[in-house]
Amino acid sequence: MHVLCCGGTGCQASAGAEIIKNFETILAEKGLQDEVQVVRTGCFGFCEKGPIVKIMPDNTFYTQVKPEDVEKIVNEHIIKGRKVTDLLYMDPENKEHVSDSKHMGFYRKQLRIALRNCGFINPENIDECISRGGYEALGKCLTEMTPQQVVDEVTKSGLRGRGGAGFPTGVKWGLCAKNKCDEMYVICNADEGDPGAFMDRSIMEGDPHSVVEAMAICGYAIGATHGLVYIRAEYPLAIHRLQIAIAQAREYGLLGKDIMGTGFDFDIELRYGAGAFVCGEETALIHSMEGKRGEPTFKPPFPAVAGYKMKPSNVNNVETFANIPIIITKGADWFASIGSEKSKGTKVFALAGQINNVGLIEVPMGTTLRDIIYEIGGGIKGGRQFKAVQTGGPSGGCLTEKHLDTQIDYDSLVAAGSMMGSGGMVVMDETSCMVAIAKFYLEFTCEESCGKCTPCRVGNKRMLEILNKITEGNGTMDDLQELRNLAAVIKDTALCGLGQTSPNPVLSTLDNFWDEYVEHVVDKKCRAGVCKKLMRYEIDKDKCIGCTKCMKNCPADAISKTDYIAEGHKLPSLVIDSTKCIKCGACISGCKFGAISVK
Repeated sequence: MHVLCCGGTGCQASAGAEIIKNFETILAEKGLQDEVQVVRTGCFGFCEKGPIVKIMPDNTFYTQVKPEDVEKIVNEHIIKGRKVTDLLYMDPENKEHVSDSKHMGFYRKQLRIALRNCGFINPENIDECISRGGYEALGKCLTEMTPQQVVDEVTKSGLRGRGGAGFPTGVKWGLCAKNKCDEMYVICNADEGDPGAFMDRSIMEGDPHSVVEAMAICGYAIGATHGLVYIRAEYPLAIHRLQIAIAQAREYGLLGKDIMGTGFDFDIELRYGAGAFVCGEETALIHSMEGKRGEPTFKPPFPAVAGYKMKPSNVNNVETFANIPIIITKGADWFASIGSEKSKGTKVFALAGQINNVGLIEVPMGTTLRDIIYEIGGGIKGGRQFKAVQTGGPSGGCLTEKHLDTQIDYDSLVAAGSMMGSGGMVVMDETSCMVAIAKFYLEFTCEESCGKCTPCRVGNKRMLEILNKITEGNGTMDDLQELRNLAAVIKDTALCGLGQTSPNPVLSTLDNFWDEYVEHVVDKKCRAGVCKKLMRYEIDKDKCIGCTKCMKNCPADAISKTDYIAEGHKLPSLVIDSTKCIKCGACISGCKFGAISVK
């Protein structure tokens, strides 16, 4: 019997390590340590219900497990064979407990290809990876295929880059392979920087060997002997597990000199980034690895011609590489049969925001936003109304209810006014102010801009100034037109993808939530009550009983008594002086009678 415990960052932060320790201790006390193996896995994906414990081989899925639950699981399930019902997932529709993840709405429409091993193996044990087909693809490439055949197979699969641009992976490999040189490099872009995104991190934490194997396959295909993983230093667990995977692969002869006795040499080293978002752009990434300032450069020449150390270099992100081994073992036709016409395979998303089932998901290309939000995501928290979904992070756009039947693929999202990006997906409800959302993403872009080109450095700052002006109640209709003009110039003239796509959140919210912008500018009102300077606290004089609790709580002495006494009450109602009110919310949090509201 195996006890699989989530060892991803999220569950680790929720006493995951203590749960594992408790299992090992209690099983040892009961003399079961040789019969029951405790396995620290990667992320199961269902982060909303973590920490997660899965008992195999009966596939029992326990959710929101606490350290004190471990003894109960051991005594009841492992020893007596009885499932612990109160720790099973409860279906929100029929209120029945579900023990098998296959029957959960969260997993039902998913297809895990890039995440195929996450949650199933100990990522720090190469033997477990090999038992599930790890390094089989590398062996096939080295012994049965020529480098050109490998490139052709990846091209035929239709795999496109999962880092955001969606460039055909096989075409990129082929371009690099044509530029033969004494030194060539395979670079893995693990600098995941989108707000709310954790796809690549989870793959590296849960299945680092898939990335190591894929990089070696790429090296063989293009003629490179050196591999570099550029990973942000904020990912200590991913770094740790990659280091272990690389060391184990070397020990098994799967990295280094004369791999599998075929004469092919390939090795990998890690390079650490300081968390600069712009270094997700391949030329900026390469400069950072070279010890230079992380700034993009004009292309051409592309990295396939002059990349790291001005040598031909192939750059792919983590998720792209994670798909490579299974494409080789199962074949290009199998992979191409999944997804839509121009977007093959699956896509991993970090589903976050005001959604019931926050987590890491992987769905076939062509799945609709509606299916993701309502079937997999379980709908909006608290029964509130869906308002928007931001795809593609700071480079993407906000889509509305009219876009819910849009298929998730590269071209459909662009046509809808957003983009795939690396896979961040943030869901918003009616409590979100779309002007403030646009401002949030633009603040991020301004902070992360490298400053090299004027459109991004100055243009985005001017746009942010206008958005600040609008959210503070000082905006005009002319400002809205100015936003569009600036956005158009920045998109056309910025140097790299960060600058060229930075206006997208502003443009998409202007297009889809024009009325909210007008309210901010003309009515000086924020319907969501988010923009503090536009908020107005009011006391309903007929609900107020005159208890003066809010008056005592107010730090600005903005509340006073009136002469009005509501029917049925004995004390005069109170009123808020809007000129003194600092919008701290102390009054509304202290009122037990619901007499105070935000207008």
